[in-house]
Amino acid sequence: MIRCLIIDDEPLAQELLKEYLEEFPDFQVIGSCNDGFEAFKSINELAPDLLFLDIQMPKINGFELLDLLDQAPRVIFTTAYEAYALRAFDKQALDYLLKPFSRERLKQALDKVMKEFQENRVNSYKSPPMGGEMPVRERLERLVVKTGSKIHIIPVEKVTYLAADGDYVKIVSAGNSYLKLNTMTDLEHALDPSRFVRIHRSYLVNILEISKIEPYQKENHLVFLRDGSQLPVSKSGMAKLRKALRI
Repeated sequence: MIRCLIIDDEPLAQELLKEYLEEFPDFQVIGSCNDGFEAFKSINELAPDLLFLDIQMPKINGFELLDLLDQAPRVIFTTAYEAYALRAFDKQALDYLLKPFSRERLKQALDKVMKEFQENRVNSYKSPPMGGEMPVRERLERLVVKTGSKIHIIPVEKVTYLAADGDYVKIVSAGNSYLKLNTMTDLEHALDPSRFVRIHRSYLVNILEISKIEPYQKENHLVFLRDGSQLPVSKSGMAKLRKALRI
């Protein structure tokens, strides 16, 4: 029996999917959630095998929910938006169902799930960090970070800079810092390049937070930020800064 959790902010969509799943005895619906926060709690408590996951939801979206999970179940995305398909499969989604979908289309997706479980490839599956370069239309507008039992939602305009920290990225915002399991390259691609510049292999800076730039050792520079931070700028990083700042 494959234990399923439905996550969708539309009650009618939840009920229709439950009705469809009644025809497939190998799949048991163990709960449903109306938003990402409720889903985060339910996933940790119920440990489902499979998520039917909407993308556009209040509070946090489907992708942000997956980024918060240390150990993610397998996922079938259910959404009315075709534009997110590339990013969904970057998340190793088993399938991507466009609403409204038919029983026949759902059966195709469930056949993929059964094949995966029969081959024992998902017992310890871990969802990877964002992965892959996202199209420009999907630039991040906020960063979602879990600290212990707390979830922080940080608008990107309030981010001062980001710094590489081992397997994590440190996000500095309003005098606070948060660690997010991700790579600098992923976030560099995901953030607006007219706002965030990779000034060094270890730093991405919000150019609106720069107060001044000064030379430092040969062809390198330092940027001084409004919060008092000083960050190194490599030669290639300075070329990017000049382009972004038009200097």
